Amino acid sequence: MFVLPWHSELAGQSLPCQFRVEQLSQTLTAWETRPNAARIPHIDLSVLKMPVPQVAIVGRPNVGKSSLFNWLARRRLAIVDDYEGVTRDRMTTLIETDDRYFELVDTGGMGVEDADDLTADVKRQIELAIASADVIVLVVDVQTGVMPLDTEVVERLRGVERPVILVANKTDQDHQEIHAEEFRTLGRGMLIPVSTLQNRGRDDLMEVIVDRLPPEDETIRPESAMKLTIVGRRNVGKSTFVNTLAESDRMIVSEVAGTTRDSVDVNFEIDGQTFTAIDTPGLRKRKSVRTDLEWYSSHRAARSVRRADVVLMFFDASEKTSKVDKQLVGYVIEHHKPVIFVVNKWDLYAGQVPTEKWVRYLRHQFTTLSYAPIAFITGQSGKNVKTLLNHAAMLHKQAQSRVSTGELNRVVRAAMDVHPPALYQNRRPKIFYATQVSTEPPTIVLMCTDPNAFTHDYQRYLLGWFRDHLPFGEVPIKLYFQKRTRAEEAKQKGRSQSR
Repeated sequence: MFVLPWHSELAGQSLPCQFRVEQLSQTLTAWETRPNAARIPHIDLSVLKMPVPQVAIVGRPNVGKSSLFNWLARRRLAIVDDYEGVTRDRMTTLIETDDRYFELVDTGGMGVEDADDLTADVKRQIELAIASADVIVLVVDVQTGVMPLDTEVVERLRGVERPVILVANKTDQDHQEIHAEEFRTLGRGMLIPVSTLQNRGRDDLMEVIVDRLPPEDETIRPESAMKLTIVGRRNVGKSTFVNTLAESDRMIVSEVAGTTRDSVDVNFEIDGQTFTAIDTPGLRKRKSVRTDLEWYSSHRAARSVRRADVVLMFFDASEKTSKVDKQLVGYVIEHHKPVIFVVNKWDLYAGQVPTEKWVRYLRHQFTTLSYAPIAFITGQSGKNVKTLLNHAAMLHKQAQSRVSTGELNRVVRAAMDVHPPALYQNRRPKIFYATQVSTEPPTIVLMCTDPNAFTHDYQRYLLGWFRDHLPFGEVPIKLYFQKRTRAEEAKQKGRSQSR
């Protein structure tokens, strides 16, 4: 059984999986009265591009990571996520150069507790950056020379296969480039001397970063298996669910060793669709939930969730949600992965607890994930499991969807006509145009008068509008508000005159 948020139009469609949509009680009518979602179109996988690559800035405290971030970005952009507070420790911005986009991630903002050792927060941020980044920028300070913490950071990068660029910051004068050579002893990455203060070396660094980004022409292969990462607390039935997949007579199954010691990939096929289920160990509820979760995040979930196309978040029908569940969901959203809430062991409580009650409960616990579908299954018997997998495949297609610039701008104009943004400094903010720059997650850049003019409430309004009118109804969406520069205005004006 599935409950689909908001999309009443979907109930009348002939979808690949036959959904039985539960009519919710009057307390849920607020969700059902939202405008109908647009019909999900056919997705041409041959034209879909890979997600925006990530470039992470790492290093010990006080080497100028945040200064480097601002220097490379040249201007601050407002970013909207579907989950508040998840990425407070990490600042991100979208950068365009040489017709390439990449997302720059700053792991700054951590304090120092012990001058001779890395704090737990520093270690956690480095692990997260390593797990997510396509290119790693390791920043050091020329004026202090090689420090023990520099060596420790480099040690944590040992074995990382992704490109590493060693940036010797604070090389303010030519003669200091000799001192930068000292950092070659670290034996990690191409050395680039820069000075954010004197504006030296930016073009060289940007050229090296772009050169090390993944090839732009990479595409998603339709024949590749869709990866499902299964997360949740201990004893919620994750392993039983995977065993059910492995034992089904209609599935072609093979077990292979996972990329980590504590995960196992199970490959299977249903009706010609190939899946890979990534089973992750559950979490125990301990007194120190924070410590347990950090270990899980850096050593298990960082690898398995990042690999996922869709995440299945398991709950036990007999238990309430916990802090561990909330932290796990927050971590999943930080990686902008489509998610389905899976209420397992439903056969034991179907007659005792109405589905409406569980739906209301989960919506209340995870308000920022109101777009996520909810599935009620029995993992042991396989009831509703095939429906769950088919819906996961549909979410994967939504995350891969790409809309034309023309269609996107029509939707933006309609949203602003229905509900214009509030006045800002006695002027009405404008969005000049919007474009989708990436998929998985769908990433939209809105060129506007001033990113600060669009309040958080209005940004969330746009997210809801996009879900209702674009094929992204049940997946995370990234929005970037970017101020249009004079050069961009001239460029756009030239395009208009040439038409």
